[in-house]
Amino acid sequence: MKNAKFLCILAALTLVWQCTGCVPLHRAVFSMNHAELPLVILDAGHGGADGGAVSRDSAVTESAVNLQIVRRLASLLRFCGQNVSLTRTDEGDLSSPYAATIREQKVSDLKNRAAVVNDAGASVLLSIHQNSLPSHPQVHGAQVFYGTVTGSAQLAQGVQAALNQTINPTNEKVCKAIGADIYLMKEVRCTAVLVECGFLSNDIEAHKLCSEEHQKQLALAIAAGYLQYTSEGSS
Repeated sequence: MKNAKFLCILAALTLVWQCTGCVPLHRAVFSMNHAELPLVILDAGHGGADGGAVSRDSAVTESAVNLQIVRRLASLLRFCGQNVSLTRTDEGDLSSPYAATIREQKVSDLKNRAAVVNDAGASVLLSIHQNSLPSHPQVHGAQVFYGTVTGSAQLAQGVQAALNQTINPTNEKVCKAIGADIYLMKEVRCTAVLVECGFLSNDIEAHKLCSEEHQKQLALAIAAGYLQYTSEGSS
């Protein structure tokens, strides 16, 4: 039953993409009162001086790919009438002006991201990242990690199932609890998952992650997983 529901959601979202030439993506196709909707915050990991992981040829930076996927995901969820906010909308980070060194900027950035999420009263955080394992360049695929707040594991399971059916059909992953050393996921007080969309250390996948079509597929899968989670009560 859950699989059938997911396929219906995915089919509807795919139709949404096909309609984007007729309806602007910033306009909700469904009339909903955002005040009554949970706030989902989309976090494009890294930014500013912290580019995150890079491809093996250093041509692709994680921060740029994260932002492109988040923009597509935000447009899709807003088009579906969801209440969406972003931690960053450009290539900059969230570090405070007093942060001088790169290390200080990274620390400040993470603290400010957590504050943005908590102060906004977010119900859900979807943090978008890219993975890297240079010692094993053959490893590829999208995987979801979840925080400790209630609902996080359930949301991660839905998003992972969606990714396995669309991005990882022959390379299924299992969602996992995230390590206690990941500051943002540890500090936020809402349901939270971190999506590693692929491995930049895999040349084929790094190329895919830069393509509009693959980014759309990732956005579709993550959105479908999120919408299925909300339709099942998110509790």
